[in-house]
Amino acid sequence: MINDLPGHTVTGLPLLETKLYIPKWRPSLVARPRLMARMHQGVKRKLTLISAPAGFGKTTLLAEWIAATESSHLPVAWVSLDQDDNDPAFFWAYFITALQQVQPEVGKRARVLLQSPQPPPIGSVLVTLINEITAIEGDFALILDDYHVIEAQSIHHAIAFLLDHLPTQMHVVLASRSDPPWPLSRLRSHGELTELRVAELRFTADEVATFLQRVMGLDIAAIEVAALEKQTEGWIAGLQLAALSMQGRENISEFIAAFSGNDRYIVDYLIEEVLQQQPANVRDFLLQTAILDRLNSSLCDAVTHQQGGQEILEALEHHNLFLVPLDNQRQWYRYHHLFADVLLAHAREHQPHQIPHLHQRASKWYEENNRPSEAIRHALAGQDFNRAARLIEFVWPTMRRTRQEATVLGWVTTLPDQLIRSRPMLSVVYAWVLLNDHQLDAAEARLQDAERWLTMGTDKAKQGTGEWAKSLASESLNEIAVWDEVQLRSLPATIAN
Repeated sequence: MINDLPGHTVTGLPLLETKLYIPKWRPSLVARPRLMARMHQGVKRKLTLISAPAGFGKTTLLAEWIAATESSHLPVAWVSLDQDDNDPAFFWAYFITALQQVQPEVGKRARVLLQSPQPPPIGSVLVTLINEITAIEGDFALILDDYHVIEAQSIHHAIAFLLDHLPTQMHVVLASRSDPPWPLSRLRSHGELTELRVAELRFTADEVATFLQRVMGLDIAAIEVAALEKQTEGWIAGLQLAALSMQGRENISEFIAAFSGNDRYIVDYLIEEVLQQQPANVRDFLLQTAILDRLNSSLCDAVTHQQGGQEILEALEHHNLFLVPLDNQRQWYRYHHLFADVLLAHAREHQPHQIPHLHQRASKWYEENNRPSEAIRHALAGQDFNRAARLIEFVWPTMRRTRQEATVLGWVTTLPDQLIRSRPMLSVVYAWVLLNDHQLDAAEARLQDAERWLTMGTDKAKQGTGEWAKSLASESLNEIAVWDEVQLRSLPATIAN
């Protein structure tokens, strides 16, 4: 089971504890005192922005900084963001829950406002939240990792508002592959922004040597270190992939001279090298589990239809094969984002027929483990639209109560239109989310679809016309009957008004 946060839910569903897990720094890694000094200075300002493409060690740098702040007793809260957090209710639920790791009482009033049937404008909620943050005693930092996945303008505007009115004791740290759409120039001119970019994050020649020799266990000559540093331009992921590829080779100089070019070329080349060095069962495991955002042994076993997932995960971590632990118990992991991207591209190229089946297995596992959102996402990715439709209908009442229509709209618009029209309950769901999105004409059309099917189903059920009537009566009419009839009847009137 996924570790859930006791007492913390959004949409009536538990939050993922792994998204709030602070990664641990390992002293065996390359220490970066020059960057630590910049990070420590940044605490005096509103925002620290770490902006660089994948593979430049942003998350590892944050882990080192957090370990370094333990001696100064600076509390740190952490959120690892993903695509689902583009729904404002999810984003703010994790944001507030992270703050509560610093001060348990903070954000309670703001959360009540967010989850009310008719929530006030987000500006009013943020004013309440900012006032609650002001009550926190002592300085603290909030880290938002992988902010580049956020595309919702409402969230960008809200964070910009928060930064404009940030309480003095709060410091925000942002790690992203791209700059957020905020007025960074204003923060920069006011001395309220610390920036770490590619130029600062690249490994220096000395750091390259330390990494290859101490971390990766390679005994190579200084001239070869210099050549590798020049080829990769200090790009950490490229160095790690190169080191993995060099292990066990007799002619390292020849290997180093064999690749050059941009980052993508190096990645494609080295991934092939790394994969070819793995035993067949590990290679298959990597390609099959590349579809997963998070991994544990049970989920991996379900997706691969094999046993021994825990042993493989532990071996991958032991060999530094781009596996990131997400909890202290070493139960949940994720692949390094760059590694996952290239693995998935490789799987799509060489095993495209397997991808839908892998997603379908993941969907089944998540459903069985009471994670309907993840189950729906994988069902859609696996084109198992009937399963996705059933799960959306199941989870909709909970999502509606706490105003998660934006997420539901994204799910439903992915389904084939013919399937939606054939399911009256789903047509009503679609009508609700369209109404919330102010698409009144489209909502009315979906209601008419539902009404037409329900009328047909009722008439045919009364006539007893075979399996079609029985199926529709059991799967649609009975499900609709569970719904709040007052709410359903109010929809046409709401549209008419």
